[in-house]
Amino acid sequence: MAALEFIPFLFLGYLCGSLPFALWITRFVKGVDVRDSGSGHATTTNTIRQAGFGWGALVLVLDISKGFVPTFLAAKYLEVPWGIALTAALAVAGHCWPVFAQFRGGMGLATLGGGFLAVSPLAFLICLALLILFVLVIHHSARASVVTGILAAPVLWIFNIRDVSLFIAIFGGLVIAFRFLIDWNRKYHELWLDRKNAGKKTGTGE
Repeated sequence: MAALEFIPFLFLGYLCGSLPFALWITRFVKGVDVRDSGSGHATTTNTIRQAGFGWGALVLVLDISKGFVPTFLAAKYLEVPWGIALTAALAVAGHCWPVFAQFRGGMGLATLGGGFLAVSPLAFLICLALLILFVLVIHHSARASVVTGILAAPVLWIFNIRDVSLFIAIFGGLVIAFRFLIDWNRKYHELWLDRKNAGKKTGTGE
């Protein structure tokens, strides 16, 4: 397949990822920029803090769809796994650095999850379980996300999952690991794991 045939899907991935639903919805509901408080990111959790659980749930669904739709279309029309995986990874990159929101977006986990769901629900469940495991062990969601982003592909390989989802784990996982480095030293007191120690901590969670 000619290289030019990949380009529309790569642009589609990035542009879909760049749709800042958390920003738009919170601005519509509360008249504020979701990035101006809380974690400072355009995320589901920050939307919940500022606009409520229902609006946050809507943002979560929409952020998942940003990864699902372009990856599903790429999987339908492209034959080369790395082309599909790059589409998914660019959707994650668009979510993190959206062209429609001054390149200040979210963290990309939901969007990457949508990419996995488009090609392999099993890979999605394995990577989600891996993230939960590291959060429970490390007690710091940003560091757990960095480690998950790095180890997702090797873990899928161990589980003998070596289809397009492995490539998504490689490319998308690197984007996630890089993005979460910004919060490596963040102190959480809104993370559910740390509620019992909330009064002793400063800062806000992702």
